[in-house]
Amino acid sequence: MGLLLVLLLTCAALPLSSSDPNDEVCLTQLSQSLTDPLKNLHNWTKSNFVNPCNGFTSYLPGATCNNGRIYKLSLPSLSLQGTISPFLSNCTNLQSLDLSSNSISGPIPQELEYLVNLAVLNLSSNRLDGEIPQQLALCAYLNVIDLHDNLLSGQIPQELGLLVRLSAFDVSFNKLSGPIPASLGNRSGNFPRFNATSFEGNKDLYGYPLPPMKPKGLSVLTIVLIGLGSGFASLVLSFTGVCIWLKITEQKMAAEEAKISQFMPDY
Repeated sequence: MGLLLVLLLTCAALPLSSSDPNDEVCLTQLSQSLTDPLKNLHNWTKSNFVNPCNGFTSYLPGATCNNGRIYKLSLPSLSLQGTISPFLSNCTNLQSLDLSSNSISGPIPQELEYLVNLAVLNLSSNRLDGEIPQQLALCAYLNVIDLHDNLLSGQIPQELGLLVRLSAFDVSFNKLSGPIPASLGNRSGNFPRFNATSFEGNKDLYGYPLPPMKPKGLSVLTIVLIGLGSGFASLVLSFTGVCIWLKITEQKMAAEEAKISQFMPDY
């Protein structure tokens, strides 16, 4: 009976779930790659990375736990700087990642492909550059991809159109170029899968549902100036021609008068 009581007390003292070493690596590397000038993440310390969760409770601001694992990171509008660590992929239970409205720079790590449970990816309003990794198409549960207002370049990967669960997609106001993948802009009835607001603000991006690109010809002002210049040149040439004609005519008349005066008798 005494032994049974000891076992029960021991079990009661154990945490409901043990932490995952992958989460520790994920959080440690992420905190090292980011700069927190306003100290919003003051509790993001090594001791808390070792055991960030207690069941469904997280010791880290911005983190949400599910059965002892990090499943949501929400760190928007915290003036964070730095880059996104590729070791973020170690948080393999992560379902939502929101780092929006910060000053994070650098590329989007292609290692995010290992976040196989990821449903929401919001990296909007940062300073991210480089290309959108096509590996994101391997995150089959993605419902939301929001990358608007960054410095991303290159083409939109065709593979992203294969994400059948994707219900929100925004890459507006970047530096993207090339055609919009048909699978992202195709029609469903009378409406495109994603409308023009998802793609606007990329001057070298084209294709449905964006309006047709205007031909890169002369501007209206240039055409008007050329017309005015041509008109003025024509006027000068015409005036010069008239002057020359009058001068020649005057010389001819003077010559004729001289000839006539030769035959006139003197009185």
